Order: sequence, then structure tokens, then C-alpha cells
Amino acid sequence: MTYPNPHLSRRQLLAASAAVVVAFSAASCTASPTPAPTPAGPAPSATDPWRPVAHLTADKNWLNDPNGLVHHDGTYHAFYQYNPRGNSWGNMSWGHSTSTDLVHWEQQPVALEASPEEEIFSGCIVMDQNNASGLGSAENPPMVALYTSAYGRNGALSEGAQAQSVAFSLDNGTTWQKYQGNPVLNLAPTNNNFRDPKITWYEPGRYWVMTTVVADAQVVKLFKSTDLLHWDYLSDFSGVGAQGGLWEVPELVLMDVEDSTAKKWVMLLSINPGGIAGGSGMQYFVGEFDGTRFTAENAAAPDAPLSESQWLDHGADYYAANSISGAPGDKPVLLGWMGNWDYAEHVPTTPWRGSMAIPRELTLVRGERRFEVRSAISAAARQTLERGDVKSKNLTVGSSDQDLGEDFTGRAQLIELEMDLTSSREAGVILRQSADANTGLRISYDKETRTVKVDRSRAGTTNFSEKFSPYHAVSLPPSGSDGSVRLEILLDSSSVEVFAQDGAAVISDTFFPDWDATGSSVFSVDGDTEFTVRMRAL
Repeated sequence: MTYPNPHLSRRQLLAASAAVVVAFSAASCTASPTPAPTPAGPAPSATDPWRPVAHLTADKNWLNDPNGLVHHDGTYHAFYQYNPRGNSWGNMSWGHSTSTDLVHWEQQPVALEASPEEEIFSGCIVMDQNNASGLGSAENPPMVALYTSAYGRNGALSEGAQAQSVAFSLDNGTTWQKYQGNPVLNLAPTNNNFRDPKITWYEPGRYWVMTTVVADAQVVKLFKSTDLLHWDYLSDFSGVGAQGGLWEVPELVLMDVEDSTAKKWVMLLSINPGGIAGGSGMQYFVGEFDGTRFTAENAAAPDAPLSESQWLDHGADYYAANSISGAPGDKPVLLGWMGNWDYAEHVPTTPWRGSMAIPRELTLVRGERRFEVRSAISAAARQTLERGDVKSKNLTVGSSDQDLGEDFTGRAQLIELEMDLTSSREAGVILRQSADANTGLRISYDKETRTVKVDRSRAGTTNFSEKFSPYHAVSLPPSGSDGSVRLEILLDSSSVEVFAQDGAAVISDTFFPDWDATGSSVFSVDGDTEFTVRMRAL
């Protein structure tokens, strides 16, 4: 859970939001039921042009970090940081949406609502199948949430303090009760930046492991428990990787190494500011966990260039992602916030602000120097996204632009793009292009610099923030010696996610195009490029 301005104190932020939350009932844990939107959510329109088609967003109001993510009885539950009273950060509560396919989401009533005494910051959810917590029964095991309590005036701890608390549900996440013994985990002395619990089951020890952060000290703290209520300290993880901002939302994940019987532990970790694209970002570390301590292998030194750290995404808008507990399949499935604290509070959307990225599954592979994580659209989401008819085109383009035609227009598309740059220096695609071709989102590969680039500098509205960076890039070799490049592009009404070379690198960016800009074209620079384009309209 990041604050909009990490340089403000927690006391200042609580004071700023107290005027709104003071009207809340401290005893209330759920909001009054309100009519839910259709499963697909509100549709984009000329008056709401940037509403996503295939990404989770709230019907109205602010959302940011995903929190409790869990799959149970065929339903995906996404809880997230949510302001039930406005379209900017504040009154931090847990919003709740559900889905059966990770593309279409139905908003539910607020799960845990802020009060003057306590705001509900980031956390996680697990199914306590054996009722180890005693909060349910063998016949009706509880859904248990671990979350950060951010205390206000007259809270259980001093104003500004953060500690970890428990809530539980006995009706599949519909209603929630707070544990009477909260907080269940606190530091001594109390700390104002101790937050973001995420739980992993450690099978050899038969206990849960919790990762948390002391955000401003760039330290991940690990604890263990057998009942989810009583926690013992294990170790700290620190001293490696990017250190330029707050460390947040850590998670320890056990992953199979592709084409091997080996397994490795991966630490996912968000940072703000100090990300590879400026502002918010997500780094990761690969190593070993012995039940007490996580040790990273071949990790970048804190003073190394940012390019030496390993990044889950090289765009500006991917943050606080964590895995869905109990998700089907043998790969971690992540849901992340599609935002950047450099400008998230200023993006020009209304009556909503903030969306999630498409859920992704991770694969761990052996790289030339170290293990690497690759990303792909999750299998469940892909099954839905690929239902539409495919429009295909094969063409050779000289040193020019070529319109793809009426079949390739659209505000939301899933695109497979293959480019053979053997005879050219640079090539790419322009999406959401205006009729006069003066504006559009430009996605390209430069063979000389071996760089994938997403340029949003002329892709729509940009004047809402000086920190809305114009482009983002990642170095990536072509496939083999033939100069071919493969990109899978998920274009939505106000976002793009580019999965390059089978997910070896991803660039995720938001942008805010004109409603009428729906054209697509391909281009080649300094020579001929052979293109294969396949597109499904969403």
C-alpha cells in the first residue's frame, strides 16, 4: 500500500482524510448493499471514453493496490484498496469484485470499510481449509484476511501506527468480521510503515510464512504461524536491488524451473519511487528459502544501475501485483494495479479512477546469467479474450507507413504481431491512430539498439501531469539470427500491455486517446519489413 506522496507523514495523510471518514460508523464493516453493475462492468462511451473493456475497474471512485486475491468454488475474488467516498486516494477500505474468467468482473459491496479509528490497508486472503484459526468450523472453514491496520485517533494503537490484523468470512467473502484480538502482529517499538502482509504456505515446515515490509527502511520482514493468528519472527531480507523508494507489497513464491525438475523461490517486491520506468515499479529476486531465511542469487547491488535489477514490467503502470491464492494451474497468477504514483491521482477519468492489469501467469526460466521470470496473459483470461473471430493480414512494407484497413480498427483488441526486420532498421505498429494520422500509440522494435519501445507521447491527453513520461523501452534480442520479433499486444480503451518475445519482457502503460481515434497502421524504417498481424476485437 503506497501513499500518494511518500514524503508526507502518515499523520498528515490521516488528517487530510479524517474530514471525510469522520462520518463513518466505526462499528460498520460492510457498506450498504448497492445494485451491482453487469458482469462486464460499465461500458466505455463517448462520455466515458477511457473505461476499460477487459480490465477490472470500479463502477465509480478511486481504487489502487489489489489486496486479498483468492479463488474459491469457481469464483475469483479481488479485494483492493478503495475509496467509497471519492475519486482520489483516501478513506482506504477494501473494495470487492468477483469474476469467473478474470476478464469480466462484477462489483460487490465494500468488504471492509474505513473508520476514523482505522483505515484498511493492503493485505491478503487465504482459505483456512482445516480451520487452524478456529474462526470457522470443520464444516464451514473460514476465509481469512490478513490486512494492515492504519490507526487514526482513538485507535487500538497510537495515531499513525501500522500493524497487521485479521478479519474472516464464513459466507464466501460476502460479509466480514474483524478478529477481536487485533492487531495480531505489531513491532516493538510500534512503526508507522510496517505493512502489506502476504501469506505463503511452506510445506516442509507445515506453517504459513508471512512477508511484510518496513517500507521506508527497504526491509522485508518474514514471520511464521500455524494458526494465522499468532506469528513468530523468522528473518529480514534487505540490502540488494533497487533502493530508491519505499519497498512495498512483498511476496514469496515457490516456482518450478521450466524444462527442469528444479524449483526456486521468487521474491516479488514493489518500489515507489525508483522503478525502472520512473516512479512506481516491480522488481523480483530469485533464490532459496530454507524455512527461515530467503537468500537471493545474483541480485543487483543497491548502487548498481537500475537496468541491473530484475523487473517484472518495464512500463510505467504495473504495481503492487500479487498472486491469487488457490488459482487453478501450476503457475502463479498475478493481478496488479495499472497505475503509477507519479500521476495516478491526476489521470483524467471520471467517475472512476484506477484499474487493474490483465491477470498474468509467471514462468521461471534459466537465463544466460541468472534465472528469469517470464509473463503471459493467464490461461483463464486468455480463454475469454480469444473467443472473438481472428482477422489476419500478411504484408511487406517498405520505408513508409501502411494503414491496416477497416478490419483492424477498434478501441480494444488482442493483437499478435510478427515482424521480420532482416532488411530494415526499425518497424512497428501504430494503434488508436487518428484519421489524419497525427496521433497514435507507437509500438516499435529497433534492430540496431535491440529495443522494444512504447511511445505514448502523441497518443492522446497528456497535460494532466508533468510526470506522465512519454515513452518506455526495454532491451531484448530478436529471435535467432533472422531478425524476427514477436509481440502480443493487449490494447484496451486506455491501456496497453505489450508482451515481447513470449513474455521475456513486458511494457504496461496507460494512455488516454481521443474517442474517435480507432485506426491502426504498420511502419518500416530504412528498408522492408515483413509483417504478420492477427487481431481479435474485444
